[in-house]
Formats: sequence, structure tokens, C-alpha cells
Amino acid sequence: MVRVIVLNPGSTSTKTAVYEDKNKVLSVNIDHPAGELAAFPRIADQLPYRKRLIVDTLKSNGVDLRSADAFSAICTGLLPMAGGVFEVNDRMYADGLSAPGSKHPGNLGPLLAGDLAREYGGRAFIVDASSVDEFTEEARMTGFVELTRTSRGHPLNQRAVARRYAEDVGKSYDELNLVVVHLGGGISVSAHCRGKMVDTVDSTRGEGRMAPTRSGAAPLADVIELCYSGRFTESEMLAKVMSKGGWTAHLGTNDAREVEKRIRQGDSYAALVYRVTAYQTAKDIAAMASVMSGQVDAILLTGGIAYSEMMTDMLQERIGFIAPVKVYPGEYEMDALAAGAIRVLEGKEEPKYYTGEPIFPGFAARYHLPGKEGAL
Repeated sequence: MVRVIVLNPGSTSTKTAVYEDKNKVLSVNIDHPAGELAAFPRIADQLPYRKRLIVDTLKSNGVDLRSADAFSAICTGLLPMAGGVFEVNDRMYADGLSAPGSKHPGNLGPLLAGDLAREYGGRAFIVDASSVDEFTEEARMTGFVELTRTSRGHPLNQRAVARRYAEDVGKSYDELNLVVVHLGGGISVSAHCRGKMVDTVDSTRGEGRMAPTRSGAAPLADVIELCYSGRFTESEMLAKVMSKGGWTAHLGTNDAREVEKRIRQGDSYAALVYRVTAYQTAKDIAAMASVMSGQVDAILLTGGIAYSEMMTDMLQERIGFIAPVKVYPGEYEMDALAAGAIRVLEGKEEPKYYTGEPIFPGFAARYHLPGKEGAL
């Protein structure tokens, strides 16, 4: 039997679970009141506090931490890396402490796993970090020499669902071409080509379709004019794109259940916003299918909004001609963290080594373009 302790630090809680083989034998949600978190100036400063609560909670539930073969955690804030399982090393730990590029509590994942492994034995892993970047060059380039597209989305849940589908059909994830759609507060649509996420349309920074909290794309020149109109500050414009756009801007809510309730009560504007979200998401799915030349084995819908038959039916009506559509509602992050560690412990997968070096150095460096050294 393999025992894995899974750690998922979030903004107001730390989800913790114990797995014996693939069976979840304990799941607890450790709450962190805002007043307690306010005492820590930086995310990294929360490490001793969260670690103590994790240890105390597990011990109070009769868990011997020394019985764990591994500690497996989420990971955000690190430099771009390949997908898969990484063993926590000194460089990863140091980057987690400095947290380049992110202020998300997920930065604490490799730190918590590393500390607990050192103190109680076992190995420390992270699985499919938020910074998974397996883009092709074609997916990276934009019409701005200063800007490249970067991989953002929901790789942990998306790859977990892709693996689950592969298992359901008796194939390997590495054999399949899939379009995977995460439907949540943010919506991301990714092309998974033979086990790699080669392109993603993500609404985090204004690509693709509108989402419950995000604007999605709009005519760029119009956006620039709005930025310079004097009506909004930079932070207000970023909020429109990243946290207060989409349904929140149009309807004042990011809750699909509330939107559907309004639709049933006859709110035609709520119905329009819902239809537009499906319409735009379907266009992104078709775009990701073109990345794989239309050779798509399946389209997978996941995330909280995938519980909505209204949304999934609208999507299936538009995209069913591309490939079979399979719905996996909810999120599978905890299961995915355990499964990744178990694959390594059972010798089915070799863990990757984190170097802290960026995967893509930029087109100017790669193609030795004179005068373009400032290009990203």
C-alpha cells in the first residue's frame, strides 16, 4: 500500500487529504480566518502557521505523518515548466520562498511538502503546476514584437480529467488528442496533443470568451482607447479584465446557479449573457480543434459550471460535430495530486527536475534577431 498526504493551500483554507493507494481515507478543510492571515506580510510568512495547523489537524485525526510515503502539493508562482510530477528540490524551494510571478497561496505547496518530507520522512512532490508551459512556437507569437502568449489555465484539473477520460476508454493520455474545457470563475480551453498542452485560450488576462469574473477578448484598439479615456485607472482596467468583468459586470453575479434562476424567472438579458458565454466558448473549442488539424478524439468539459446541463447542452449543440463530448463536472485536483505521486512511487513515471530556468528564452534569443533584444 502507498500512502500519500495531499496539500492544497488556498486563500482562506488549506485542503488536506490522506490517500491509501487511490482511496481517499481522510479529507479535512483547515480554515484560516482573515484576521489570522493579516498578521503575515508575505505569503511565504504563512509557512510555519499553516504547517503547524496541518500537523495538528492530521495528528488529531489519528494520522501518523511518518507513515506517509510522500507529500504531494499544488504549486503556483514558479517559472514555466513542463507538465507532470516534479520532486521538490532546493531550487524549487528557494523559488517558492521568493515566489516570482505570483502572490497566490499555492506558492506554499512545495514549501509545505518539502518541510514535511524532511521532518517526517517520505518524498515531496508537486504535480502539474499552474505554470505548465508546453506551447509550440506558433502558439507563442503575437503581432507585438514585445509580447508573447504564455500558458495560463487550469492544468492540474484539465490534465487530471484528460487522464481520467483516457482510463475510461482504455487508452493512454499520450495517445490522445483532446480539447479540455475548464468551466469555472475563469474559463480555459486547452489543446492536449499526445500528452502535452500545446495551446490554451485563457481568460485570465483577456483572451477568449467572457467568463463569470473575466471580460474575455474585445477589440484591442477600443480597449486601448478606454485605457486612455481618463475614466479608469490601471488597476480598475485590470480588474475589469481579471476579476470584475464578464457576468460580474453584466449581471452583478458570478454564480451560475443565480444566473439560471434569473433565466427561469424570465430574465432575457441573463439568458443572453449565458448564451454568449456558450457561443464564445464554442468558438474557442473549435480554434483548439484546429490546432490539432481537426484530429480530435474527444472534447472534455469540467469545472463547477459543468454541473449545469443548460450550459453543457448549449455547448454540445455547437461543438458536437467536432468530436464526442464528455462531461466531468467539478474538480479533481486532490485526486490528481495523489495520483501523480503514486505514479512515481510505483515506478510508472519518472519525476522531472526543476531547474528554475525559463522554458522559452524568447524569439530574439532563439533566432538571434539583431535589434530585437527587448522582445519577450
